[in-house]
Amino acid sequence: MTEAMPSSIDETHAVLGRAGYVADRSLATVLYLSLKMQRPLFLEGEAGVGKTEIAKVLSSQLGRPLIRLQCYEGLDIASAVYEWNYAAQMLEIRMSEAAGGMDKSAIAKSVFDDRFLIKRPLLQALESPKNVAPVLLIDELDRADEAFEAYLLEILSDYQITIPELGTIKAEHPPIVIITTNRTREIHDALKRRCLYHWVGYPDAARELQILANRVPGANDRLSREIVAFVQRLRSDADLFKNPGVAETIDWATALTELDRDALDLETVSDTLGVLLKYQDDIEAVDGERALHILEDIKGGTKEANHVG
Repeated sequence: MTEAMPSSIDETHAVLGRAGYVADRSLATVLYLSLKMQRPLFLEGEAGVGKTEIAKVLSSQLGRPLIRLQCYEGLDIASAVYEWNYAAQMLEIRMSEAAGGMDKSAIAKSVFDDRFLIKRPLLQALESPKNVAPVLLIDELDRADEAFEAYLLEILSDYQITIPELGTIKAEHPPIVIITTNRTREIHDALKRRCLYHWVGYPDAARELQILANRVPGANDRLSREIVAFVQRLRSDADLFKNPGVAETIDWATALTELDRDALDLETVSDTLGVLLKYQDDIEAVDGERALHILEDIKGGTKEANHVG
């Protein structure tokens, strides 16, 4: 069932909250404006901070289909927008020739018909399934080639696609567009100008603790506080190739809960660092003495916080 669009920033914040997404007011504000103004929302930030999840939340909470285009190097129009079913077209041509009675121009026209069009995510999003504007997620745009960005300009400006054989297809109900990038390269200004922009950063300790409470309810309070303190310390102090994102924090808390741990200790940290860190150089840099120092510091900090609470 399709839900009405939120009518205020507070309502937008509540929509995110109902799905367990812990957002600050600045994100709720730009998301509300994106929905109100029917402008794409361009979300930039490190991997694992919750950019993709926003599109999933909108889809589930507003009752709209989610259409996802996962970008990658070499992504082209045939994979992202449309392509013709050449095998079916050839079969149609041979059947028409065998039956006779159709000239070549009529046959050529008949094969470039909607029946033979294979619709990819971008075209699907413009055709509004069930007359409901879907949520279109263009995920990790920075992985695609720059030439693909140029093709997106028409779609993001006018919500339309031109197919030479069929003409221009324009959306009756423009999709809700969420674009994400991990900033592995810069996206052109021409595309950014068509969007509202928001940087999704790492959450502070209080917000990350709330995220764990929502996503890993089985983790006890002490364990959650120590996990968040450890991860926050890594992000601020450790010179890592890839800082752990919120997704890794959730995975670590889930893993430790599965192991029936109620607090961090050096052996547990050492055994499970591969859940939190995804590069061997980072694991080697943290494992051992550095992990011990962090544990000693946060143990005192969490004890003090619990005493004050």
